[in-house]
Amino acid sequence: MLIRPRRNRKNEAIRMMVEETKLGTENLIYPIFLEDGKGIKTEIKSLPNNFRWSLDMLIPEIETCMNLGLRNFVLFPAILEELKDKHATHSYAKENYYLDVIHQLKSRFPEIVLMSDVAMDPYSSDGHDGLVENGEIINDKTLPILANMAIAQAQAGIDILGPSDMMDGRIGFLRNALDDKGFTNVSIMSYTAKYASAFYGPFRDALGSAPKSGNKKTYQMNPANKKEALLEAQLDFEEGADMMMVKPALCYLDVIHMLKEKFPIPITAYNVSGECAMVYAASQNGWLNYEATMSEMLLSIRRAGADGILSYFAKDFAQMVKR
Repeated sequence: MLIRPRRNRKNEAIRMMVEETKLGTENLIYPIFLEDGKGIKTEIKSLPNNFRWSLDMLIPEIETCMNLGLRNFVLFPAILEELKDKHATHSYAKENYYLDVIHQLKSRFPEIVLMSDVAMDPYSSDGHDGLVENGEIINDKTLPILANMAIAQAQAGIDILGPSDMMDGRIGFLRNALDDKGFTNVSIMSYTAKYASAFYGPFRDALGSAPKSGNKKTYQMNPANKKEALLEAQLDFEEGADMMMVKPALCYLDVIHMLKEKFPIPITAYNVSGECAMVYAASQNGWLNYEATMSEMLLSIRRAGADGILSYFAKDFAQMVKR
């Protein structure tokens, strides 16, 4: 045998030297759940090791994360039911605490990167990402609402907008709205291939953002479809997206890889709540080694082609690397 692949695996030094995929904290984006108030640090039962934070409790947490090498954060707000309406008007209201948190964090930690969520569902009394009329999600009437939301977040100091709504044409609409207001440096990380997945349950528990009726299948993608992601990606690319995301990650590694091969902009992936909750539950029962499984899962997403990975494992992974 002239060729023996095992020679390149014979000791740790050689294995590390020829390792094809590198994963570090610089590749990770840590999702943070927010709640208005003070002294709040409430663990999410369906997503262990993750919490809803008030700003005063979040500040030392951000400092801890920065000391671990984490610099990228995405913020998700829990909104009181009485502040929700059909047009999600609180999303761009001056008294929206989410906007204040963005401003306060960027003022205190200018070196971090803050990413937002742009969709109606946290603020909508219907719980959908778009405007609901007579049981139908109205695409084009949703776009100005999203633009108002995006501009308010840009004014607060957000670095990267994350449109997660899956409305047609929203990337170009938001880009034009932002540019008209002078926010040409605010980036857009489009949720390009967001699937109508069964893995979102713990996230919806955390924010109370489940739809009040129906489902999201008329705007989120069919899990059976792969080529459709190319169409979504081409549209987002042409409309000015700076980055494109695949959500969820684990069951859609082929889609991540395909978009990375086809498009010359960064591809991100969302290692969603259900994917992480499965590992937490199995490890708590002694069925899996938590750190080994977490690391393998994140590595697989990176290997598929993700430049950035949104993951609830981010802090645990950073602590493991630090040790």
